[in-house]
Amino acid sequence: MSTTTVSAAVPFPDGAPGPHRDPHQSPYRSPYQSYVYAYPHKTAYRRLPDRPALRGLWERERTDALSLYLHIPFCEVRCGFCNLFTRIGAPDGLTGAYLDALERQAGSVREALGEGARFATAAFGGGTPTFLTAAELERLCDIAEERMGADLRAVPLSVEASPSTATADRLAVLAGRGTTRLSIGVQSFVDAEARAAVRPQRRSDVEAALGRVREAGIPVLNIDLIYGIEGQTTATWQRSLDAALAWEPEELYLYPLYVRPLTGLGRAVADPDTSGGSDASDGSDASGGPAVPDLRWDAQRLALYRHGRDHLLAHGYEQVSMRMFRRTGTTATAGTDGGTADHACQTDGMVGLGCGARSYTSALHYSFDYAVGMRRIRSIIDDYVSRPAESFAHAEVGRWMDNDEARRRHLLQSLLQAEGMETAHYTDRFGAPPAEHFPAELAGFAERGWLDEGGAPGRLRLSAEGLAHSDAVGPALFSPSVRAAMAAYDPR
Repeated sequence: MSTTTVSAAVPFPDGAPGPHRDPHQSPYRSPYQSYVYAYPHKTAYRRLPDRPALRGLWERERTDALSLYLHIPFCEVRCGFCNLFTRIGAPDGLTGAYLDALERQAGSVREALGEGARFATAAFGGGTPTFLTAAELERLCDIAEERMGADLRAVPLSVEASPSTATADRLAVLAGRGTTRLSIGVQSFVDAEARAAVRPQRRSDVEAALGRVREAGIPVLNIDLIYGIEGQTTATWQRSLDAALAWEPEELYLYPLYVRPLTGLGRAVADPDTSGGSDASDGSDASGGPAVPDLRWDAQRLALYRHGRDHLLAHGYEQVSMRMFRRTGTTATAGTDGGTADHACQTDGMVGLGCGARSYTSALHYSFDYAVGMRRIRSIIDDYVSRPAESFAHAEVGRWMDNDEARRRHLLQSLLQAEGMETAHYTDRFGAPPAEHFPAELAGFAERGWLDEGGAPGRLRLSAEGLAHSDAVGPALFSPSVRAAMAAYDPR
């Protein structure tokens, strides 16, 4: 983990490549610092000694339009790039025991929320929710509806799936219970690239799964693809893009590959002689950011990103964020973060169930313990399934949010969207415009050509090049205290 501390006044201490800067000059920092899908990152969470009661946390919150997220920490295989909270397989009875615990937690959480709580969106993520059987998926939906009070047929419902678990019986359950969006992780339609990413699959099986999704009639299909895989070229990347476009998905996510500690690829990089891995690595730290940038790999990923972006824009898609593209005319629906697609809730109000799920109030972001290593993940899941209902009435791991952190979260999650944000909305919420709170950071972005200087008055947004560098923009807005906590995190 890099130990560089970034002050609010010096957002780019190690430099960054600007539009006229030679990237080979020192100092240089990779455009691939960290994927900021939530702020603060879980590696900044810590044990909460006072174990605050959920009832007290939620009684001061607005609860009439909450987001509900249920986490299923099981996968049939673990991809080489994955650092999500999930385990491989499940011994007999474990998925049932997990759903039992999820139901106990739902009862405690619903009681803490109070009678007036209502849900505006819902999502099932993981892991792979469709690792569950069709009958278990029915039960998962029952927990969301009967225990939590979410009307799944009346709100956007997003579910993650893998090609091998997107079976007709499971998809029929999801479609029947109101799923509006199904996100399927393909990553590559080229079999050799899938193997290089430690994702064993055949294109024929992927195509069959996509056919079943379309037959199920779920309104929005999202396909995930990854660029930067060893051996990938512009031609093979184009092949995957075109194979995905053939299904006319309503959404496409294009992810840069990261190599993170304790993942399959991370272990291969750490010991290539024994694991057969390659030397290609960004030297990722615990949060996914690079400690030692690889200039050639950075250049390859940027080139593949730009090729993919331009190809999708030319085929009738609009860019929502660096990663997300939506087919023109498609209505936004719930993403697995509980917000609309790639946009996490700015005003909090997220209720997460299951170990691995986050919950957000305005004062506290909380979860269960976090791990990447398989042994520790199994231990956390075993602890979760053994808990009595009353143990779920308190927050145990999290991070308290002050006004500064709330401002940073709002700005970075708004700025990382292609549409940017109305500065008046920020000013109304926080009492001053973002330029007053973040003068050095925004000046640094402008100097690098990352801000759209010719945009509509009163709107702060990234330029096309700024969007390309979203994984450097987001981390530049982290607070010094969050950076310090992330740096002190011991990956396990």
